[in-house]
Amino acid sequence: MAEFGSQTIYALASGGGRSGVAVIRVSGRHARFGLETISGFVPPPRRASLRRLRGLDGNGIDDALVIWFPGPQSFTGEDCAEFHVHGGRAIVGALLKALSGLAEFRQADAGEFSRRAFLNGKLDLAQAEGLADLIDAESEAQRKQALYQLDGALGVQCTDWRRRMLGLQAELEADIDFSDEDDVGSFDHQRLIDSVAKLKAELEGALAGFAHSQRVRQGLVVVISGPPNVGKSSLLNAIAQRDAALVSATAGTTRDLIEVSVVFFGELVTFIDTAGIRETAEHLEGLGIERALKAREMADLVLELYDETTSMAVPASAGNNILVATKRDIHLGAVPSTPFWVSTTTGEGLSVLYEEIKTRLSGLPRGAGLVTRQRHAEALVATIALLNIVMQADAATPIEILADDLRQAGRTLGRLVGEFVVDDVLGTLFSSFCIGK
Repeated sequence: MAEFGSQTIYALASGGGRSGVAVIRVSGRHARFGLETISGFVPPPRRASLRRLRGLDGNGIDDALVIWFPGPQSFTGEDCAEFHVHGGRAIVGALLKALSGLAEFRQADAGEFSRRAFLNGKLDLAQAEGLADLIDAESEAQRKQALYQLDGALGVQCTDWRRRMLGLQAELEADIDFSDEDDVGSFDHQRLIDSVAKLKAELEGALAGFAHSQRVRQGLVVVISGPPNVGKSSLLNAIAQRDAALVSATAGTTRDLIEVSVVFFGELVTFIDTAGIRETAEHLEGLGIERALKAREMADLVLELYDETTSMAVPASAGNNILVATKRDIHLGAVPSTPFWVSTTTGEGLSVLYEEIKTRLSGLPRGAGLVTRQRHAEALVATIALLNIVMQADAATPIEILADDLRQAGRTLGRLVGEFVVDDVLGTLFSSFCIGK
């Protein structure tokens, strides 16, 4: 078990403010002392018991459930205790004050419980990242992907890849050290290349799913585009079900990007209203149009709005756009060249459009949710580069060099789960957690 010094940490682990129940978590070598001092009792491990909590002055604080988690069978791997009290601010404040009065107790830093869990081997780094994503998840897709990471999927796969690299490395080193022994087979260069090629293909397959996994984690992007006064802001407001953007008959009202994030059929999707695209000499409007064009390039999907009753040409269909005719309630006699003809005033056609958006977004390339962060992708890219070096070596390449390349590949891959990680990476990750986690 890692050593963290003599201090025991505590924090409110549930949300702040008035609530039915609040959970105060304690972790460290003096957790048992704190539990016994405040509740007068240490229950059997992992069994909730109702006790009267008292402050250091002996006055009652609350009747609460207390739970004892002796290490290493706890979230952090240390001795832990939890107090489940009524969620009034005065109760929580009194209990935190009592804990602060105990020797060697202090308020936990953001993410310190999870950091201790990582340093004690209860979580690998990818699992800790999955936990952070699970806490932040807003959509069902984000929840599922984060839970997959928290379950250790990436760590399990990484362990298998590294085991196979180590096996190849061991064969090479055995050939170096015992080449004159009869029971050690001679080095087979082609078999090495074939094994490394298979490993490389698996790593590339995992990396191929990164783009979509990142989309799920950060949210998909749908841009609403088209000429001025075609109904872009009205459609954004209909999707958001609120007045997120100003609507005006004056052309060029929208000058900047207006973003609204919604959970759309289980996915977190950011819809972006953009400036009307047209030729203009007006400086601010021109900047807005420039941003609109850049947003289109980065979007997962573009809703290309148009009004067939105007003299403007119908936009061309492309792979990542949906042609949407607007103002259906006004132009009842028109026959649009798209099945998606909507009215944000009456709501006609919106459900059909929404289903198409869902279908298009669901059809985006899907990964296994294994590689979800830029850090993961960079480690895989670096590992693949080292495997490429091994594959490109000819039969005359010294075995020692091949073995060293495989050793470096294994170490590089170990960054995924935090086996070779610097403190600033840990600080960045765990500072993003809330206090109490």
